[in-house]
Amino acid sequence: MERRVKMNHPMIDQIERSGYPNMVEQPEHVGLDYFGDEILDGDDIAEYDGEIILKDNLERFLTEVMEFIFKTA
Repeated sequence: MERRVKMNHPMIDQIERSGYPNMVEQPEHVGLDYFGDEILDGDDIAEYDGEIILKDNLERFLTEVMEFIFKTA
């Protein structure tokens, strides 16, 4: 009579012991911009008069705070 031994993949054994690993590395949080949005390590920023603004929020800053008006020529 043949005896079979059940063997799991090593990753399955590890998951059963310690849970699922964090598959996505999270970038480091380095602060908040003028609007309170999270700045992550590697984000593009602008600095104006001591204020830090995410590049993605720069047009918003210029229109809402500096009152710039954008038009098409």
